[in-house]
Amino acid sequence: MKTFLKWLGGLVLLGVLALAGVMVAFWAPDRSVESLVPRWAPPPSQFLAIDGMQVHLRDEGPRNDPHPVILLHGTSASLHTWEGWVPELSRTRRVISLDLPGFGLTGPFPDGDYAIGRYTRFMDQLMDALQLPPAVVAGNSFGGQVALEFALARPERVHQLVLVDALAYPRNAESVPLGFVLAATPGVNRLLKYILPRATVEQGLRDVYGDPSRVTPELVDRYYDITLRAGNRAALPKRIRYMPDEASAARVAQVTQPTLILWGGRDRLIPLANGERLHRDIVGSQLVVFPELGHVPHEEDPQATLAAVQAFLEKPVASPLP
Repeated sequence: MKTFLKWLGGLVLLGVLALAGVMVAFWAPDRSVESLVPRWAPPPSQFLAIDGMQVHLRDEGPRNDPHPVILLHGTSASLHTWEGWVPELSRTRRVISLDLPGFGLTGPFPDGDYAIGRYTRFMDQLMDALQLPPAVVAGNSFGGQVALEFALARPERVHQLVLVDALAYPRNAESVPLGFVLAATPGVNRLLKYILPRATVEQGLRDVYGDPSRVTPELVDRYYDITLRAGNRAALPKRIRYMPDEASAARVAQVTQPTLILWGGRDRLIPLANGERLHRDIVGSQLVVFPELGHVPHEEDPQATLAAVQAFLEKPVASPLP
């Protein structure tokens, strides 16, 4: 018995030492917004006070655009994901890209509520603060879910929809990045507030790109740094609790706005079957598939994806029936 207890004690000690080694090797404390601004929020970035937050956004292009374009990023991303679209798009359109609450340099909701309805209310507040007319709302992944829900909740404020590998249905992922798995694992997700292996971020990006060779060190730096923004890691487990179910999925068919659906054929997080279902559910929608791209096709190949968006935006929109 004494031998067993001695062996067990040694095993526990080894476990403690191993955990301590991991903590030391991958220790990554929160970073303040102020420390991140010089690299990740140069002009034209600005911070706008909304509902107790300083929302990081960029507002570019002509102010007389009757239907500005709002760009909404996905989980653990930021407004930077749209940088391949904005320079060209903002030549003729007013373009607002932003860091959604819980992500980027905006950081967490003060009340800790990450239900989808909280985000639709935030969108209302954002459009009020910027005094925007009905807009084209484009969203990738979780940002697509926000765009969809906002179009349903406030149809008068959404002129057109652009859904990029959007989250709309119960997840049927073929592969989920390790970081998301850890964030959803009770106990483990508490440790993630203090440690973050850079390799985990790189693995996640390579997993969602159709061509992993396009993942550069600079791209990994961006996602890694912004994830460390104070409050973001604590917010992530709360956000991913709220996934679409079949009840919310059934509402997708109520979307009436002209809708463009873009999808990466190699998306394993939200596979193409979801894009095809969206196309069936939203009457009159257009589906454009990029066979070689993954979950963030706008980031992986901005030129090809933006061309599809510009062609969609150039089409006249029929006036609603009286």
